[in-house]
Amino acid sequence: MKFDERNTMKKLPVLLFICLLIFSAPSLAKEVERILDTSANPEISVINIAGDVEIEAWSRNQVEVKADLGSGVEELIFEVYGDEVEIEVRVPQHHGRNISADLVIKVPEKSSLEISTVSADITVDGVRGRQRIETVSGDIDTEAYESDLDVESVSGDIDVQGDNSKIRTRANTVSGDIEIEHMDGEIEVSTVSGDLILYNSKFETVEAQTVNGDIIFHSGLYGDSRMDVETVNGDVDIKFSGEVSARFDIETFNGRIRNCFGPEPVRTSEYAPGRELQFTEGDGKGRVEIRTLNGGLRLCRE
Repeated sequence: MKFDERNTMKKLPVLLFICLLIFSAPSLAKEVERILDTSANPEISVINIAGDVEIEAWSRNQVEVKADLGSGVEELIFEVYGDEVEIEVRVPQHHGRNISADLVIKVPEKSSLEISTVSADITVDGVRGRQRIETVSGDIDTEAYESDLDVESVSGDIDVQGDNSKIRTRANTVSGDIEIEHMDGEIEVSTVSGDLILYNSKFETVEAQTVNGDIIFHSGLYGDSRMDVETVNGDVDIKFSGEVSARFDIETFNGRIRNCFGPEPVRTSEYAPGRELQFTEGDGKGRVEIRTLNGGLRLCRE
């Protein structure tokens, strides 16, 4: 057989490239599946540097963890100490690439959760205990029932669905939208850059603040509720469901006020663009205060 030197030389770069891929490729990701017995209402801590975290409630007094660990992950800690459950993705102090870990966790329905991630989306389904959820970069999607909720994202959206149980809710994000529906009780929400949307709910107290973003409130208030709304750059759209009984104190520096309840706003000064509006609706037991710097306001009811 005649040796084809020129053809072989053409193939060498391809062969070298294939060898480079083989010898430089990271080791395959590791899959872990474990289950441990626990109480009916454990306190569960989850820490993950990067990846997704999905938590689902089930009827067993057990916690199950299914993990897809990147090659850069050092180990998965999964331990039970009485009513406390610890789940942590541990990475080397000077870690390199592929430290991502995707976690799918099943927990007892009445579990309490404390979740902390750096770069991960978090989803919680059906858990009825208290929840404290924090992520530096990722979205949070959770459900809230009869226990208090505290959620925070530095960069990511927050979506909360409730069942109209009366609880205390706190939701904050630096960069991202917050959308909350079917909630009751007390609520405190704020964003630096993002919209706040509250639908189909009813509250005793409302604190809502944005620096750059709109506030949409299509929900109800109890008769003696207090509502404080403030925006720096953003519009406010309020549509009350049901009757409203409150004293209203509204002020905008640069924006139009449209009021469906009757009274017209007046100028705060002959030489400034600001407008203000004060009136009482119903018996006036509640209090509604709204402040906008650059943004309009619409105030109506369904």
